[in-house]
Amino acid sequence: MPISSDREHTYVVTIKWTGNRGTGTSGYRGYARAHDISAQGKPPIPASSDPAFQGDRTRYNPEELLVASLSSCHMLWYLHLCSAEGILVQAYEDIAEGVMAEHPDGSGAFVEVVLAPEITLSPGSDIERARALHADAHRKCFIANSVNFPVRHEPVFHAG
Repeated sequence: MPISSDREHTYVVTIKWTGNRGTGTSGYRGYARAHDISAQGKPPIPASSDPAFQGDRTRYNPEELLVASLSSCHMLWYLHLCSAEGILVQAYEDIAEGVMAEHPDGSGAFVEVVLAPEITLSPGSDIERARALHADAHRKCFIANSVNFPVRHEPVFHAG
């Protein structure tokens, strides 16, 4: 079913493979998975595949970036909603975790992402309302609305 929209936004990124060791893709182990992700006017993000798939563990992999996108989008909506409702967030840190299942044919898919933000609120803040705003943030998150697997939230709150 097509999505009705009054506004559309376009995002342009460049992916440049930097892993040619001189023989191109002559063999599975003959090339590096290194690449840079960039967008106009921004520093590049060094990326590779997961080390399980011949990647460089010092570079971000697409799976980490997907989990990071979900976490970042959720946080930005959550902070906006708290601000709009007068809930004062002092600190927010999320250690998000995604689980991907690899299939026998080598393909795979994410089965779940769990966001586990640790949030410090100002004293006297309405913690129950702050907790409820996670569901609202999830419903508004562009990235969460674009994936076909569950994204759960397990927030922990502290009073500042």
